[in-house]
Amino acid sequence: MRLHARIAVPINGPPIEDAVVCVSGERVAWVGRRADVPATLLDDEEKDLGEVILLPGLINAHCHLDYTGMAGQISPPRSFTDWIKSMVSLKGTWSLGEFESSWQSGAEMLLRSGTTTVADIEAVPELIPAAWERTPLRVHSFRELINVRSRVPAGEMVERAVNDWLSVNNAQNRVGLSPHAPYTTSTELLETAARAAHRRKWRLTTHVAESEEEFEMYMYRQGAMHDWLKSQRDMSDCGIGSPVQHLERCGYLDENLLAVHVNHLWRHDAGVLGRNQVSVAHCPRSHDYFHHLRFPRDELESAGVNICLGTDSLATTRKERNRPLELNLFSEMQAFASKSPNVAPEKILRMATVNGAQALGMKGLVGEIVENALADLIAIPFDGGARDVYETILNHQGAVIASMINGHWAIPPVSR
Repeated sequence: MRLHARIAVPINGPPIEDAVVCVSGERVAWVGRRADVPATLLDDEEKDLGEVILLPGLINAHCHLDYTGMAGQISPPRSFTDWIKSMVSLKGTWSLGEFESSWQSGAEMLLRSGTTTVADIEAVPELIPAAWERTPLRVHSFRELINVRSRVPAGEMVERAVNDWLSVNNAQNRVGLSPHAPYTTSTELLETAARAAHRRKWRLTTHVAESEEEFEMYMYRQGAMHDWLKSQRDMSDCGIGSPVQHLERCGYLDENLLAVHVNHLWRHDAGVLGRNQVSVAHCPRSHDYFHHLRFPRDELESAGVNICLGTDSLATTRKERNRPLELNLFSEMQAFASKSPNVAPEKILRMATVNGAQALGMKGLVGEIVENALADLIAIPFDGGARDVYETILNHQGAVIASMINGHWAIPPVSR
């Protein structure tokens, strides 16, 4: 089919007015001005989307769908460690059915607000693959691994996780491993998970340097997190460098890793991440919920780190006045812009599209509208001029008016 729109934003090129995107099967066959459509494509059915901006579906680089129903249940804590304790306690009261309902609710929120691809942390892997089948979202599921207080050997834990994923049909390109964080994992678990992921060509994602307390624990062997965990884990990996340095010693840092948060860096940490081609997922509203110090965007960017955006979960999102509390990547872009007004809107949009694609190993396939990319497209209303395109995208609120994933309508446009 041919999709006609007032403006198309391919991302890796300037906006196109009076645009047409030609879709063949699950792929983009052509994109350009309506007057330039190749003759071989003129016989295809044309769908006029009207006064809209057509852009690639957004890529949510970090999410916890199964925590969606926990929105508002934990007040912003005095310390990060207190929040972890509250979260562990709350999760212990939930049934499998509650996690299932929560996962589905979060997926619906993401879909209607423009996300087409999401990197999700699966703390309840029993939900997969049934949960996949109930949403058109492209979900990359990362199996969460934690071995604090666990009697299961690290190697056995990783082997079980790998075998569970291998037993899922058609899982090869949509699963990975997520050792939770340095403070909840052993060196052996990190090393074993990295080897397993590389062997299977899976991605890794891990929370890293999220809080000041984690930084204190690793750098100085002290603080609230250290005092809480010292009876639960071997602390010999602490007091000898930053969380990033710890992962480097484990051989864990490379282009396969999507590091989440990365709020607290030591002197050369940004350079270490950049040299190892690690991607970083920043979650602006979660960052605000915890009142973390300034996100070190400048240092990371100067070191060549690929920075993308995620929503995290609604368990760490504050309610905004006159706006629904929902997983929404447009809201994350707006929150980022409010803290970084010097960053151009088109650059912020790249963080929610092509940068996320690179982090997931899908560069050229999603996050941009180019020939042979997967046809993941969304449309939002537009009544401005060509100069207003990126500002309109950045400030969009509410549901998208159409969404296509893999060449199929996930949210069909209203007939014109």
